[in-house]
Amino acid sequence: MKGEFMVNGPPKVDLIITGDRVIDPSSGLDGPAQIHVTNGKIVSLSDDLSLQSASRHIDATGMIVCPGLIDMHVHVYEWVTNFGLPADDAGVNSGATTIIDQGSAGPWTVGGLKAYVADPAITDVRCFVSANVAGALMGGMEGIVLHNPGMMRIDAIVNSALDYPGFVVGIKSHGEAGGISHWGTEVLEMAVKAAEESRLPLYVHTGEFFQVDEQNRPVPASLMERVLPLLRPGDTVAHVYSNMPDGIMGPGDKVPAVVRDAYASGIHFDIGYGINFSYRIARSMMEADILPNTIGSDVHADFNCYHDDSKLDYSMCGAITRLCALGMALPDVISRATLNPAKVLGEENMIGTLAPGSRADITFLEPVEGRWVLSDAEGEVLTVEERFIPARVFCAGVDIEPSKRLLRDIWEWENTLAAE
Repeated sequence: MKGEFMVNGPPKVDLIITGDRVIDPSSGLDGPAQIHVTNGKIVSLSDDLSLQSASRHIDATGMIVCPGLIDMHVHVYEWVTNFGLPADDAGVNSGATTIIDQGSAGPWTVGGLKAYVADPAITDVRCFVSANVAGALMGGMEGIVLHNPGMMRIDAIVNSALDYPGFVVGIKSHGEAGGISHWGTEVLEMAVKAAEESRLPLYVHTGEFFQVDEQNRPVPASLMERVLPLLRPGDTVAHVYSNMPDGIMGPGDKVPAVVRDAYASGIHFDIGYGINFSYRIARSMMEADILPNTIGSDVHADFNCYHDDSKLDYSMCGAITRLCALGMALPDVISRATLNPAKVLGEENMIGTLAPGSRADITFLEPVEGRWVLSDAEGEVLTVEERFIPARVFCAGVDIEPSKRLLRDIWEWENTLAAE
């Protein structure tokens, strides 16, 4: 890329950010560049580093500067769900400028999520509304009560999308052993119908979550054969590197044909890191060229307590760090944390990009060197040599120093290994 990309001629610049490594997947940029910001918008992106006149200049040398991270999977309906986190702790304080709450609110409760969580937050908070009218409330503990077909109202889902355009950006449903043991794929089929009527994408949880009717427990290896063919290109399945036997990978050590077919058909795969991420499964899937389309963290508080995040030990930047250590190139990971989720939302011209005219959502990641231990759900230890820590965030041009309160997996110094 040479020269400068501008909107309507030479920009009037309030802020110039100069970086020696700026990664913008939307333009293919990976190298030195300047970002020019005015009135909360990016007005130009240039690889000409000759400093122009500006009221403010930031030298980001040594940082990875990229579009604001977009976390596809969080739970932030604080105080209404027992497991909801503070929105800005899951968002800007963890390096993400946009976050998508996955199913904490249903069509009858989504107004509260917007009014009391999203509207006051600095972070841009969006919602995939639950397929059931109430939402999650107590997480998976009352799944067969809350998520059964009798709690489904297709018209309510459609109306919620009409009532909250741009906030309700998708529908959350489930394709796991518990629900299917009770009512088969009826709820998922209803969610697909609601998605078609509302013209919204669907996001589907995988891996056993609700209480299972043991007399009707589906065979783990066959469950995805019932779930994936119901989905449409552009829909997303979650927890794709989970070790759950009824999950995407199933109980075997080979990627099932139905998974390959779904991936090839354009169904999106989200990390949905959560509590079941497995390095073993990740390696098997990556070796089969099944890579995530997006990187959601699934950060949430304890399902079994109320408003207690003390056990949370993973994060979006932790997932980014792990994926790089497992062999994905950093620009590919950044694409899946910025541009790709923006495309899912249909907003790739406004977020997930550093293109002129886009909102000035920018994340500075500090590459911190030093040996560090990261465990997975199976207890396997991955020793990384570099972590990516959010050092600074601009959210619609607002300058924020992340607190990193929830980045316990990659930030608490007592976890570090002594250099050998």
